[in-house]
Amino acid sequence: MTTVDASAAVRVAAEFVVPAGAIAAESCGQRVLFVEPGQYLATIETLYRDGFTMCVDLTAVDYLTHEGRSVPAGVVAERFEVVVNLLSVARRERVRVRVQVADNASLASIFDIHPSSEAMEREVFDMFGIRFDGHPDLTRILMPEDWDGHPLRKDYAQGRIPVQFKGAAS
Repeated sequence: MTTVDASAAVRVAAEFVVPAGAIAAESCGQRVLFVEPGQYLATIETLYRDGFTMCVDLTAVDYLTHEGRSVPAGVVAERFEVVVNLLSVARRERVRVRVQVADNASLASIFDIHPSSEAMEREVFDMFGIRFDGHPDLTRILMPEDWDGHPLRKDYAQGRIPVQFKGAAS
């Protein structure tokens, strides 16, 4: 489990331009910014102007069974969390942006800032059901269009696929 060090937040804030409204922290030696869903797009834009021009990864986590996770003071933990890893090649720095997302809520798309996020946002939609407002083609990418549900949600039924072994009586 990753812990959030309050003294690290001060250290990170001193050497890093923290966008307005974001809460800075450090986790495993990496800078982390916790932002509210309403500030998400503005934070990504600010970081882009600050040199974080590469979106390395965008994914989500379902914390349905991990209610006791640690988040810094001032952050309200929700069931889902969207995690964006950004890279500044010129400065050789990374920053992780974490956004708490409620069940059946949506988040702004960062496609206009980072076009490489197109497939990643579609995957998060497909697997978790988190919608991205303003995405140019928010359709399933891994599952068939007529699939019911989102397989990476913790409350998704596991289902069963019968396996037939060679030589076994059917």
